[in-house]
Amino acid sequence: MTELNKDNAMHALLNDAPEALEVGSTVEGPIVNIDRGRIYIDIHPYGTAVIYGREYLSARDMLKNLGVGDTIEAKVITVENKDGYIEVSLREARQKQIWSEAAKAVEEKTPLELTIKDANKGGLIIDWEGMTGFLPASQLSAENYPKVPDGDKDKIFVELKNLVGTSLTLTMITADPKEGKIIFSEKNVGANKEESKVETGPKKTIEEYSVGDELEGEITGVTDFGAFVRVEGGMEGLVHISEMDWGLVDNPKELYRQGDHVKVKVIEVKDGKISLSIKALKDNPWTTAKDKYKQGDKVNAVIIKYNQHGALASIEEGVAGLVHISEFGDEETLKSELKLGMPYEFTISIFEPENRKMTLVYKDKKEE
Repeated sequence: MTELNKDNAMHALLNDAPEALEVGSTVEGPIVNIDRGRIYIDIHPYGTAVIYGREYLSARDMLKNLGVGDTIEAKVITVENKDGYIEVSLREARQKQIWSEAAKAVEEKTPLELTIKDANKGGLIIDWEGMTGFLPASQLSAENYPKVPDGDKDKIFVELKNLVGTSLTLTMITADPKEGKIIFSEKNVGANKEESKVETGPKKTIEEYSVGDELEGEITGVTDFGAFVRVEGGMEGLVHISEMDWGLVDNPKELYRQGDHVKVKVIEVKDGKISLSIKALKDNPWTTAKDKYKQGDKVNAVIIKYNQHGALASIEEGVAGLVHISEFGDEETLKSELKLGMPYEFTISIFEPENRKMTLVYKDKKEE
């Protein structure tokens, strides 16, 4: 063989030689044997690879449906162990595939139905494809965002814990394999769908709202302490339970539901927030009551609620007075003599309609 032919032959061999196998390389081949917690794979032209020990245990769920002859992809973790085998990890290869799927989900904004696993003060913990993701509270929809008027983190945490175990439709907005970070959002899922039934018009800043403004709004959430309403211009404000009606409101959820349309009045603009009132747009019953009642009048009133001071008795819608517990000595006696929902005769002992204050004396007790 001439020198030229020798050079050509050597060049051909070098060109055909496989790339050097390194830790982290991805390899592929058929399973050639499964034996006592070990999977042997032929990864031509490098030789035989093995999955065993911790790597075998961590990949059991992925391996249980595989058999001899099935081709699998794995990642090299040791080029040659003490037995002469190449050690590979199916879990490592699967993670690479998962990050690829995550990148695709971010790019395509794929809607994902996922279950909330846990919560912390910043948001919710999500499990996706065996990996842990995070849904920040700020990325919750208006429906699920914690409705806490004072922004108290402990109260927000309680509201977030209530979502554990529920399923939400989310999109993935961040997938960072270097930091192992997956972030989800509930906002703008199905953004092509109309989210609100209220025409909010051009967006307004807080400075464009004034006390006294009367606005159309849509209820975005109802809590034990009131209702949140999105008004014209897109701003969301709170109607506190005390501003829902002139009458006693025990449970806002019995009056309103998410999606209800309401008319509201702005009663405060402060610290970047607006406070709203529904009852401010209704006639104040105390205004007419001042012309109908006076101190010393005998009135019929219905017991509507017990509290720590006694019992509230309503003489008409929105006008109620306190029957003090001191008349009865203790709570048990009061409740035995004044039953919820029942009418009794009382005498007005204090009447200050401008302050919406009335105290009633139980007639029968006074005549004993």
